[in-house]
Amino acid sequence: MGFFDKLKEGLAKTRTSISNGLDTVFGDYSQVDDEFFENLEEVLIMADVGMTATDRIISRMKERVREEHIKDPDKVKEALIEAVSEQIKPCDDAYSFVDEKTVVLVVGVNGVGKTTSIGKLAISFKEQGKKVILAAADTFRAGAKEQLEIWAERGDVEIVAQEDGADPAAVIYEAVDVFNSRNADILICDTAGRLHNKKNLMEELSKINRILDKRLPDARKEVLLVLDATTGQNAISQVREFISVCEPTGIILTKMDGSAKGGIVIAISSEFDIPVKYIGVGEKPDDLQKFDPEEFMKAIFR
Repeated sequence: MGFFDKLKEGLAKTRTSISNGLDTVFGDYSQVDDEFFENLEEVLIMADVGMTATDRIISRMKERVREEHIKDPDKVKEALIEAVSEQIKPCDDAYSFVDEKTVVLVVGVNGVGKTTSIGKLAISFKEQGKKVILAAADTFRAGAKEQLEIWAERGDVEIVAQEDGADPAAVIYEAVDVFNSRNADILICDTAGRLHNKKNLMEELSKINRILDKRLPDARKEVLLVLDATTGQNAISQVREFISVCEPTGIILTKMDGSAKGGIVIAISSEFDIPVKYIGVGEKPDDLQKFDPEEFMKAIFR
């Protein structure tokens, strides 16, 4: 099964939710009036597209319907798809970091699939011919180091880890030494997910960043925020929280295959100036793939 087929299968719950809702709205279609748009708004919100994106989509549709005097149901649906597409921002240089000396900091609350995503990224980068080092800097979560070690062995990549409870910055310091000595291409750092204690997390990330800025001044820095798609609008809250403690450059959405809340991709893309870069639609290493807005739209609406 190709990735598009996996994506389509993974988004089946979302597609069913949206298509059933649209069938109801367009089945009751008589004219494009306020009631029509209110019903359409409800469908989008139920799919976790979110209020901000929904308002923008509905406003854009109303504008097109008014300007082009659209009455045909197929044309109205086309206007909907185009309005949704406008909310998903493609990013031309989203993956250019892979071809540079790069440190990837992976952040996210516990339980979202952060460590698993790191393992999958490491395997993907290695398959692209990159020399990858992993840093197990989430030293406080029980089993985090061991989980990452399993992925390192699975992908045959080197990992730097210390004992549980060690200073995360000390792990990063050692990892930089290994990174330099191996003349590696990408250093991927797992970090703690203790968002409930923002002050400690902020101080920890600041300390890590100081080390990286001082010891790898010429390396590019990528900060990937991992979110669990099944949490729906709670993922939006997590983005806001992490923006306050770090500066994410991209988002990884995991567990898309288990959710009817795939509209969260649209919500995040519309509300934040942070591109969704990877989505996960399964457990296998190649089930974490680059996010393609066009393929996503096909998987939901076509």
